[in-house]
Amino acid sequence: MKALVLSGGSGTRLRPFSYSMPKQLIPIAGKPVLEYVLENIRDLGVTEIGVVVGERAHEIIEVIGDGSRFGARVTYITQDRPLGLAHCVALGRGFLGDDDFVMYLGDNMLPDGVAGVAAEFRAARPAAQVVVRRVPDPRDFGVVELDDSGAVRRLVEKPRHPRSDLAMLGVYFFTAAIHEAVAAIGPSARGELEITDAVQWLLTEGADVRASEYTGYWKDTGRAEDVLACNRWLLAGLRPSVSGLVDAQSVVEGRVVVEPGARVVRSRVTGPAIIGAGSLIEDSHIGPGTSIGPRCVVRGTRMADSIVLDGAAISGVSGLLGSLIGRSATVVPAVHGDAQHCLVVGDHTRIEIAA
Repeated sequence: MKALVLSGGSGTRLRPFSYSMPKQLIPIAGKPVLEYVLENIRDLGVTEIGVVVGERAHEIIEVIGDGSRFGARVTYITQDRPLGLAHCVALGRGFLGDDDFVMYLGDNMLPDGVAGVAAEFRAARPAAQVVVRRVPDPRDFGVVELDDSGAVRRLVEKPRHPRSDLAMLGVYFFTAAIHEAVAAIGPSARGELEITDAVQWLLTEGADVRASEYTGYWKDTGRAEDVLACNRWLLAGLRPSVSGLVDAQSVVEGRVVVEPGARVVRSRVTGPAIIGAGSLIEDSHIGPGTSIGPRCVVRGTRMADSIVLDGAAISGVSGLLGSLIGRSATVVPAVHGDAQHCLVVGDHTRIEIAA
């Protein structure tokens, strides 16, 4: 089995973050989303991985490299424009050959893995096996409808009036039969080759199509609130470790990781939290649910439930909550203005808020 990972999306829902960073590289609990994806695939015993990349390809290649540190070999496949998930399958045809493969959206977080679904697929080898989950509002997803016996009856992409609450999560298992289906379909009304249409084509042609309901933790990390929620969930499983310096006037309590070279000075860190390598926390209170990246400086600040990326500086802010602070961004108090404590700050940006 091979893998096809889709990492070419533009991440419009995460702007201004995604103007300067592919959404698949946003770190959650100290590690880029795409790394969690690749680790999940490796845990399936899959070592040949094709990664579909767009205009930000160089950034993804810089972080992921050749895949050797994941015990895999990565082949990069360029998609010039986002023309749909099935278009990615068509682009990957040369890499995939006639092998079975798992297709995985590169911004999906399923920390519990999909080993159970992979085992079901390998045992039965249906033409397609999709991973689904019940969601409150399935209108933004491909939706799977089942008959009374639990067999797949129909698939519809983003229906206005869904007849089912089973949404496809962005993990699919295919045999080579999918290539004939992709070649047979045309663009949808929005001008894309929809993977939902390709799987529906297989179903109409009488192929074996199955759905597996996923009950583990899942987040589509396309929105800031979902990134923060996933960060909280992952931090809850931290193993405490203090490799940096915590001075005698500081308190570190709960599940806290202080990475090498980090310094905590006259401060309190209440876990779960991560203080990244080489960062300085001074005269501050870092509350639960916070991931601070490498080489950051936080002074005279109270914050919680936030993600701070590499090289950011925050000073004199009394209550920063539920925020995403970009790389090398600066957050300082303003002389006037209303407090704004739920921020999404892009890279290299200076923001002044009420202290």
